[in-house]
Amino acid sequence: MDYDDVVRGRRSIRGYRPDRVPRALIEEVLALAMRAPSSMNTQPWNFTIVTGEALDRIRAGNTERNLAGVPHSREFRIGQAFAGAHRERQIGVAKQLFAAMGIARDDATRRHDWVMRGFRQFDAPVCVIITYDRVLADSDDTAFDCGAVTNALVNAAWSRGLGAVINSQGIMQSPVVREHAGIAEDQVIMKAVALGWPDDAFPANAVVSERKPVAEAARFVGFENG
Repeated sequence: MDYDDVVRGRRSIRGYRPDRVPRALIEEVLALAMRAPSSMNTQPWNFTIVTGEALDRIRAGNTERNLAGVPHSREFRIGQAFAGAHRERQIGVAKQLFAAMGIARDDATRRHDWVMRGFRQFDAPVCVIITYDRVLADSDDTAFDCGAVTNALVNAAWSRGLGAVINSQGIMQSPVVREHAGIAEDQVIMKAVALGWPDDAFPANAVVSERKPVAEAARFVGFENG
């Protein structure tokens, strides 16, 4: 696939076929993603790729603890709730997804089911957990670099026919993730990427989130003559 086709065509995939994803293909995708730039070539990222029974146990534990009201234990900083234009964009994509799925505003049952899908990593056959070395926890460059490699990961996956969605819902209960994925204490759990073959019949997979125009996002200085 051409680079433009990958970037313009990629979508967040929230419905997957149960088919197995070969380990060799995941390694190929990771090798591409790890060409992402990092500050002074520090490459702070690490990946734990989980599937099968281990992933099922993470899904179950994460869901059970969240439903029981156990406070989340996400390890990477969260910040304040979105407000203003950022909140409007968040609501906008939620409206797109619910419209695609036919979930009415007052349908509490189906809205709850949607949240459950997030806790289960959208039932994807593979979960890629992105971590970084705890000794780098105070470095802002580390978070930036891990974001870069995660972006590269979802694009590399798309170029190979795989779908992905970056999420935190599926790793909200970090003790569960650590136990069943065997993540060492010297690692900080940052994000997860659900990965697998897209289910083309799943309506939400057709949603392409809106993007603000370049004119709104960018300022050009010193370009008076074009």
